[in-house]
Amino acid sequence: MDAVKLAIAGAALLLVAAGAVVFGVLPSDDLIGIAERVAPILAFVVAVTIVAELAAKAGVFDVAAGWLARASRGRTTLLWLLVVALAVVATAFLSLDTTAVLLTPVVVAVARANGLPPLPFAFTTVWLANTASLVLPVSNLTNLLALGRLPEGGPLAFVALMGPSAAVAILATVALLFVIHRRSLVGRFDPAPVPRVIDRVQLVAASVVVIALMPALVSGLEPWIPATIAAILLVGLFAWRSPRALTARLVPWQLLVFAAGLFTAMAALESLGSAAVVSVIAGEPGGPLELWRMAGTALVAANTVDNLPAYLLLESAAGTPERLGALLVGVNAGPLITPWASLATLLWHERLHAVGVDVPWRRFILWGLIAAPLIVGLSVLPLALR
Repeated sequence: MDAVKLAIAGAALLLVAAGAVVFGVLPSDDLIGIAERVAPILAFVVAVTIVAELAAKAGVFDVAAGWLARASRGRTTLLWLLVVALAVVATAFLSLDTTAVLLTPVVVAVARANGLPPLPFAFTTVWLANTASLVLPVSNLTNLLALGRLPEGGPLAFVALMGPSAAVAILATVALLFVIHRRSLVGRFDPAPVPRVIDRVQLVAASVVVIALMPALVSGLEPWIPATIAAILLVGLFAWRSPRALTARLVPWQLLVFAAGLFTAMAALESLGSAAVVSVIAGEPGGPLELWRMAGTALVAANTVDNLPAYLLLESAAGTPERLGALLVGVNAGPLITPWASLATLLWHERLHAVGVDVPWRRFILWGLIAAPLIVGLSVLPLALR
């Protein structure tokens, strides 16, 4: 789904939602409530997208990846593990889309510059973009939606609930990636020079802003506040150093239209009684087995219709923090099978195609059929043991 199709789908969903309001299916008070809930989330999405795009233009990710190659001292396995760490940090603090869109071409370029096959590094970014998005509320749009449903809101409460599952998901992902690509991830290479950046002042300033943003996102402030401040600082920096880089394309308009339409359409569907149907499929609060049932339902739903609508459909059936956590495991770590299971996967494939790396969807699906159930199943275990 490219940007145009995404915008068209969002516009269609907005029309459906408007019809629901006009015909009384979705009360206006409910619509206002949705707007109040979603506005801070979409503000964060806009701000963090601008931060990530401008940081990439400043060369932050290119230089970071180049230094990783130097730090590995020519050891392929160590370079790959450093890329794993970079992907986890980028996903945790700047969201999964940042890893899929901005980090993927960087690590592919690093692999090629050092004479290494790009495919293992490409798969590392897309799998970790999804599975590592359980780490923090800002890592995934689904997490920001779930944050308000926790009895004790805030980043620390989220990490307390999801931290162990996130760790399991990341470790399981890394282990599977190494098993699949082990032949390409051993050996040595001659490290290529770190890329030279034309504007060093811009690079250093952008790096400082990104580094300062990371702890601010878990400080207890609503995420959109520090993200907006960081975006304003970077826009000011580029207005001074590289004004031509500031275009309307920095704002993810298509994603905003799609998300707004999706939120309102799902609310209309819920008002028609979808919650009762969903509870039959996903089960109700009970023993540990019900957590795996919820996660499994979420995994199947995400790979059928995309992870964001899957979360919105199943959210009402969560009931307890543990079931909410299982839902997040399913919709965040589960979208590894179908191309449309998460927007990040589609964006990842488009970026790979743009840099001349061909990944057949058949291979992606076959590996995902093995990885997704295993990673999701293991990641639910910490929730079951709470």
